[in-house]
Amino acid sequence: MLDALTGLSTAAEEAPTYDVAFVPPEWVLVLLGFTMVLAFMTLIMTKRLTPMVALILVPTVFGLFAGAGLGMGDMILDSIATMAPTAALLMFAIMFFGIMIDVGLFDPLIRVITRVLGDDPAKVVLGTAILAGAVSLDGDGSTTFIITTSAMLPIYLRLGMSPVVLTCVAGLMNGTLNIVPWGGPTVRAATALGLQPTDIFVPMLPALGVGIVVTLGFAWMLGLGERRRLGRLEGLLTGSDGGALSTVPRIFRGAGPKPGARAALRTGNIVVVAGGRGPVAAASVDPADTAMADTMLDPARPTLRPRLIWFNLALTVAVMVLLVLDIMPLPYVFMVGAAVALLVNFRGIKEQASEIVAHAPSIVGVVSMVIAAGVLVGVLTGTGMVDAMATWITDVLPPALGPFLAPITGVLSIPFTFFMSNDAFYFGILPVLSQSAATFGIDPVEMARASIIGQPVHLQSPLVPAILLLVSLASVNLGDHHRKVLWRAVIVSLVMLAVGILSGAIPFFVAQ
Repeated sequence: MLDALTGLSTAAEEAPTYDVAFVPPEWVLVLLGFTMVLAFMTLIMTKRLTPMVALILVPTVFGLFAGAGLGMGDMILDSIATMAPTAALLMFAIMFFGIMIDVGLFDPLIRVITRVLGDDPAKVVLGTAILAGAVSLDGDGSTTFIITTSAMLPIYLRLGMSPVVLTCVAGLMNGTLNIVPWGGPTVRAATALGLQPTDIFVPMLPALGVGIVVTLGFAWMLGLGERRRLGRLEGLLTGSDGGALSTVPRIFRGAGPKPGARAALRTGNIVVVAGGRGPVAAASVDPADTAMADTMLDPARPTLRPRLIWFNLALTVAVMVLLVLDIMPLPYVFMVGAAVALLVNFRGIKEQASEIVAHAPSIVGVVSMVIAAGVLVGVLTGTGMVDAMATWITDVLPPALGPFLAPITGVLSIPFTFFMSNDAFYFGILPVLSQSAATFGIDPVEMARASIIGQPVHLQSPLVPAILLLVSLASVNLGDHHRKVLWRAVIVSLVMLAVGILSGAIPFFVAQ
């Protein structure tokens, strides 16, 4: 299952050859590679381009400079072919869980969670982190994000909380726990260096524990920010009389239609609701966020199917069990699940077509990004930029830094696992760094531990299909997610590295 969800591998043993116009020097490929990634990140984080447009145009331009010529088409098509199953998985997973939200499967769960967490946004965000952490123990990001988003997003929308906070907390917690020994990165590091995953992981438990604490701390601070921004629910859900309205923060007053007005618009897996008895949540939204934080679930939406709740629950459990067991291709599991959900809950052809169209915005957004990512990955691998970047980083390290290669590897894992797939880093770069470190007396297992430090940042990469699924399910712009999560993820990684050094799992300096 992990391999099926990381279809962005660049570590093929027999790389295909392409008809390129010319092959530039290696230093040119290094410069182009780093500049291309920097340009891409700058454009999407400053919102000059949408992620899909940036993923297509930026690599195309740099690929031409790298001499790809007419061969660039084959590079990209080969890369897209490896991503087709991931695109199908995300498409039908979004549709399936969108249908389940529309028909009201998660409404009882929302009521239970609300009673447990109370009306405090800070507790809701902390609960999101705890839920994401618990589900992350299965080692799979997509499962974590599907369950966390399905359970928590309706609560965020009902309270008017920003979904960007949800994606930040879920992505950060999942990335921190991505070093578990049955997860992809630790297994890759162990395989590349001929080690046992438990030998890598167990000494890192103190670092992992502190990383989780830091992540929970970030979640609590984000929750406090949401509490200040929204106020408590008692202040938001007030009546329309003047006395009750006085408890509402000034920013909300006069923000929406007159009491009793209601306008509903289906968009994907959520329902936009304006008016009613409370202030409009859009009044409290940070203008920098493009997430649909002015939305909430309509408790009287016409798509509710209360009499089918037990069937829908059984169907969802069956889908999740098959997902965890990995006995069938995951895209096919969600295809069948979505088809059965449509057939049972929406009998008429027009109703089924309407439900499919309702989720089209979410589906098009994430699938287009996955396919467009094939352009970036295809150009990086096909032109040799990834190989050149890996070789360069190992060559430029001066011999005097050799005894410090373990912490250096930990620091390098932060940007490198963000800019390239785990396969490329662990099978391409780590063995070279480990071999160099061995000459200074650094054990391969210590290098492997250092190499998994960057996972909190890696999980936020646009090359990771699971994060594209997360932002799509939450209707969050990828650039908004990156602005909120990346610096926090870097801090978590650096803290884990520091604790790993202090606990002796990672040597800071090896005397010769």
